[in-house]
Formats: sequence, structure tokens, C-alpha cells
Amino acid sequence: MAKASRLAFGEALAEVGAKNQNVVALDADLAKSTMSKIFADQFPERFFEMGIQEANMIGVAAGLALSGKVPFCCSFACFVTGRYDTIRISVAYPNANVRVIGTHAGIGIGEDGNSQMGLEDIGLMRGLPNMVVLQPADEVETKQMIEFLANRHEGPAYVRLTRQKLADVSPDGYQFKLGKSVVLRDGKDVTCFATGGTVQGAVAAAEELAGEGIDVRVVNLSSIKPIDADIIVKCAKETGKLFTVEDHNIIGGMGTAVAEVVTEKCPVPVFRWGLPDVFGESGSPEALYAKYQLDGPGIAAKIKEFLG
Repeated sequence: MAKASRLAFGEALAEVGAKNQNVVALDADLAKSTMSKIFADQFPERFFEMGIQEANMIGVAAGLALSGKVPFCCSFACFVTGRYDTIRISVAYPNANVRVIGTHAGIGIGEDGNSQMGLEDIGLMRGLPNMVVLQPADEVETKQMIEFLANRHEGPAYVRLTRQKLADVSPDGYQFKLGKSVVLRDGKDVTCFATGGTVQGAVAAAEELAGEGIDVRVVNLSSIKPIDADIIVKCAKETGKLFTVEDHNIIGGMGTAVAEVVTEKCPVPVFRWGLPDVFGESGSPEALYAKYQLDGPGIAAKIKEFLG
């Protein structure tokens, strides 16, 4: 059943909080939107409402982490990564065990417009030493990521979540593994790497193009850092062409990370697709995805353009 990854996060945080007493949550006056309110309602003594002061929230989270807690600090992606300097010095530099949660990522948030859209956050976070960067594609993957971060990971992590609902795309028996990707559909003509809100569109595009005789392999690349270099090289060798699509600025995002691997290990043509170095705008999620060609038909059209 389709569910926003922010809602899946809120549910998962409450679930891990019931089992791990060291899990705490902090929010910057947006608990109803980030869905950390689900945790707050169940564990008020372990929830900290910090008000509209993200820098202070991050500093407190770092202190809690260095005291043995596992803090999840939550806000919109654009607001929390806007405190880049504080994350850099207070979280990444001391390798503090903080989970930075950025919801409302990309133009998929819709009518709230550019001031609320995280469009540069992947580029910011993946440039920080020690920082893991993750973006789940559906409910199953989101919940497994949160369980992993709560119980089986040491060090900073950034998780990018959607406001809009995401269709279920994970295969039966899926198990999240840090630094690994999953092939959702095999194909021989081109590999499409997608992440987060664009994965369901990539699958739809592959199905559309199959009817035209174009065989597209689709890979859900949810672990952006560390990245799955092995599967990128494998796909480069087997399909010869790579296409990346993400709801993020074309500069510095997942596509750039894929291109870096290809340049160093297995040079093949790479077509990076996302927001073309622009700010966002207001509109329905569906209208914006159609305008910027991040939905199924749009992705299919860009893959055809790439293949000539």
C-alpha cells in the first residue's frame, strides 16, 4: 500500500523506541509534519521539542549521542541541512552517532514551494566525512533503514524522506544492507538508477519502454553513501549505458555519485536526470513531476532521448 516515507519513518521510530531505550527524538517545531509526533506521543520523556532552532537541536543531539543515546533529529530537509556548519562540526567531525532526518525532500512536496523543498541536501551531506546518506524508496525499505540505524550502525547518518506517498517497489524478502542496491527489473539495453520518489516512476518507465522494444534494467540506489560501486560497474559492463534519475538538483546528487564511480572504474556514457540546476516552484506533486519529467512518461522520454 502506498505510503509516504515520512509516515513510515514515524511508525518505525516508535517501533524501535519500544525496544531500544537509548533511542531519543528531537524536532524543530515540525513534529506533526516529520511524523516524529508518533514517537513523542508514546515516549514523551524521550522526546525533545526544540522549537524553530535547528542549529541548537543538532548540537543537543550531538551531546546526547556522545553520552550514549541514539538521537534522531528531525526537520524538513532544506531546514536541517541548512545548518550545514553545525552538522559538520558537531556531528560529522566527532563522528557522533546522530541520525539527521530530512523530510519533505524534493519538488514532490508540491504546493509549499521552493522555500520548503530540499533540493541540494544530498550534495551537502555526502560531502561530509563520516556521514552516511540514505534515501528509501518505499515503506518496507524505510522501516528497515530506521531499524538498522537505531540498532546496528555507529556514526552519523542522513536520511532523506518524502511528503508524497510512494508505491511499494521492494521485492518479496527484501533486506536493506548498507552500501548495497537492489535490481527491481532486469534489462540489457540501459540501466536506470533511481532513488527515493523517482523509483516508482523508473519502474513505470521501464514497463512503458518494454512495449517499444527497449529493455531497461532498473536499480533502486537507496544507499547513496556508501555507494554500491560493484553494481554500478556490473551494470556498466553489461548494459553499456547508465541513466540516473532523482528528485534533487542535478549537481552533486546521486547521479553525480554514480558518474564518479564510472569515471574511475568503468567509463561508459552516463545521462544524469533531475532538477536542472534550478530552484523549485509551487504546484501539485503530480504536475511538478510531469513538468520536470520525473514521472513514468517523463523518465521514459528522457531514456529514449539518451538512447537516440
